[in-house]
Amino acid sequence: MTKIKCLAMSSVFALCASAALANDTITVAIQLEPPNLDPTGGAAQAIDSVLYSNVFEGLTRFMADGSVVPGLAERWDISEDGLTYTFHLHSGVTFHDGTTMDAEDVKFSLDRARADDSTNAQKGLFAGITDVTVVDPQTARVTLDKPNGMFLFNMAWGDAVIVAPESIENIAANPIGTGAFAFADWVQGDRLELTRNPDYWGDAPALASATFRFISDPTAAFAAVMAEDVDVFVGFPAPENLPQFEADPRFQVLVGNTEGETILSTNNKMPPFDNVMVRKALAHAIDRQAIIDGAMFGYGTPIGTHFAPHNPDYVDLLANSAYDPEKARALLAEAGFPNGFTTTLKLPPPSYARRGGEIIASQLRDVGIETEITNLEWAQWIEEVFKSKDFGLSIVSHTEPMDISIYANPDYYFQYDSPAFRAVMTQLEGTTNPIARTALLQAAQRIIADDYVNGYLFELAVATVAKAGINGLWLNQPTAAVDLTGVSWSE
Repeated sequence: MTKIKCLAMSSVFALCASAALANDTITVAIQLEPPNLDPTGGAAQAIDSVLYSNVFEGLTRFMADGSVVPGLAERWDISEDGLTYTFHLHSGVTFHDGTTMDAEDVKFSLDRARADDSTNAQKGLFAGITDVTVVDPQTARVTLDKPNGMFLFNMAWGDAVIVAPESIENIAANPIGTGAFAFADWVQGDRLELTRNPDYWGDAPALASATFRFISDPTAAFAAVMAEDVDVFVGFPAPENLPQFEADPRFQVLVGNTEGETILSTNNKMPPFDNVMVRKALAHAIDRQAIIDGAMFGYGTPIGTHFAPHNPDYVDLLANSAYDPEKARALLAEAGFPNGFTTTLKLPPPSYARRGGEIIASQLRDVGIETEITNLEWAQWIEEVFKSKDFGLSIVSHTEPMDISIYANPDYYFQYDSPAFRAVMTQLEGTTNPIARTALLQAAQRIIADDYVNGYLFELAVATVAKAGINGLWLNQPTAAVDLTGVSWSE
């Protein structure tokens, strides 16, 4: 609320009334800056953090509680054999440049995502699509090669948002979507600005504008919040400061869960990590709780596989890779490395990676594994680790929702190649029975845990520090998004 001291004079009554208007702008800080602004062509979670739901929308979308609800599709029909989805689109939807969003754009977006030359980071989401047909401007029909109980879930990902051929060429620098906010400006290294879309097809947001600021340094983050230079910091990178904010009536602190499985990413095709005994030794050399306590000040939940503990299908496999340095040394000796070895540890910017990396390096050194640490900016990490696979070890949180299917892609950056795992995931795609799906998901979790594909560390918690008068922020992050469509200031 904007307030001024009102004098008891009739001549200023109108001024006082106009000054007492609710705030309709917001400044949100996050730690990572997007390397580009194309959610359909980039792997960085920071793209979705800024743009998901705000600027771009899909046929379906995630809500704050993780549920999947209609998005640009008002409703849909599913054929009895589960192979055909007919999406009925909302009418009157336009892109921010004024062009109409219709079934042609749906076809363009899905065909582009599944094309042979697609650069979509989650191309596997679209692998089962055999055809996309425009029935009429408001109706698109999608045909699958086999039933897929996850299809509507997959269409809610940021990688599946609907884009237009008219604006696709410049999407990485000038994103044009259908969302409640339109892209206004991007000052790289500093901020990105959004403005309310006056022609939005849905409920108008309370905010007229929003500015995202990118503050990677934890000390600078603390200073910016304390000085009230930002209104919100989502993913606050200095958890040791949270008690101070909790005790300050100016602020509210929200600590929720994410879909972020934080892992010690391991290059399964690079010697010596192509040896499962070495990977097993790596797993037993890691003290998860020490990492959570030392890097995250206790915020985080230990995991023993690549699956969120809050998911009802999660299997507790922590004992499979319990901290046991003596066992780790014995496994290394058995694998032919009695004196250990040296490898690379390439770390992206987030605090969990930089702080956690130092702790893990010490733990690995204790069993004879020396790590050469390189701190990378996010764009460098994408290029060197994710694309070029030029790494031994890394640390990263995989924040995509229920993304265990990435282990079915042998070309994915950690290069795990398991026909048995792929068979389970193929069976899962065609299974709709909830009990059967649970059994398959739990089998998948056990396979990757027994193969020690990666070092499974913890499920990332998300801490948001905000001014006391802000409402509608997400507590949890079912997807990596800072959804501002329902955010407002108290009157």
